[in-house]
Amino acid sequence: MTREVPDSCPGVLRLHQAADGPLARIRVPGGRVEPAQLQALAEAATELGDGNIELTSRGNLQLRQVRDAGELTRRLEAAGLLPSHSHERVRNIVASPLAGRVGGLLDVHPLVPLLDNGLQGVARLAELPGRVLFTLDDGRGDISGLGGDIGVHAVGADEFALVLAGGDSGIRISAADAVDIMLAAAHGFLDLSAGAWRLREVANGVAGVIDHLGLSPSAEPLAFAAAQAPPIGWLAQDDGLVSLGAGVRLGSLPARLAEFLAAIERSLFVTPWRSLVIPDLAEGVAEQVVRVLAPMGLIFDANSPWLLVSACAGQPGCAKSLTDVRADVAAAVESGRVTEREHWSGCARHCGRPRGQVTDVTATTDGYRVDRL
Repeated sequence: MTREVPDSCPGVLRLHQAADGPLARIRVPGGRVEPAQLQALAEAATELGDGNIELTSRGNLQLRQVRDAGELTRRLEAAGLLPSHSHERVRNIVASPLAGRVGGLLDVHPLVPLLDNGLQGVARLAELPGRVLFTLDDGRGDISGLGGDIGVHAVGADEFALVLAGGDSGIRISAADAVDIMLAAAHGFLDLSAGAWRLREVANGVAGVIDHLGLSPSAEPLAFAAAQAPPIGWLAQDDGLVSLGAGVRLGSLPARLAEFLAAIERSLFVTPWRSLVIPDLAEGVAEQVVRVLAPMGLIFDANSPWLLVSACAGQPGCAKSLTDVRADVAAAVESGRVTEREHWSGCARHCGRPRGQVTDVTATTDGYRVDRL
């Protein structure tokens, strides 16, 4: 597929002009956010935006209604959230959030800064479309099912399957070679892309990238499926500490709640399911976090109906939406009408729809249409 227009995915330096004002998307490779960074984001959301931090389906963050783009850029640079002006939109890296702590075959988090630095270190890779997604799966299968473009999936303590266009290529590589091979695959994509935004859009793209790499399949390809639920609640780590998985209603984190999270003084991970993982807590600290933050709106109950729903921006954020989708879905949840996984959309584009089995609830001029799979 050859695109007639260039990728317009927003960033910090290229804002999206949403119906309710400018929107900034902040890349956080691997979903990792440090306490000081979260505090800086909370202050920016309050002082420069609409008072909320949005979590995206790629584990990135967004601020809406940005009133001073220059000041936001200055603050994010100072917080280490904008290390490159030229490559800011291509730093799309998702990783298994529990890797190295709860299960999994191999801790993929050390690969995140190596891949991020490798992307930023090559001028040509700034040409990648902002939609290209790199995936790092520790073998549990939570990330490879997201349909990324270039990734690795652990199959042993020191071995990865090379994932291309969301599928196992059958190629097996060592952990030591993983970053270099992913970067080489990114160059191969650019050679073949002809304006395409995603590897799956390129005719014979996977075969072309494999040929560019000079590698050959050596194993039966694994099958990947989209994860149906985020890690939520009390998660016992392999080292005896605790991770807390926390849901965020419709992926919108109030700035005040973000400030409380920053005060825990732990790095946290934004997941591609619009939730959070707060790792490395002693049991007493974890209990206190739940006692304080659950009443403020964080969801630690894996059976909460809020975890069954997702929604597009809706009105007033999107001019194409036919209704205030988020208010409607909130009313449905609070009335007890949600009993299955649903995605609510303000129009037929179904923006933000998660992968996997999900019922579509789509706004039309005659009300909502429900399409069950």
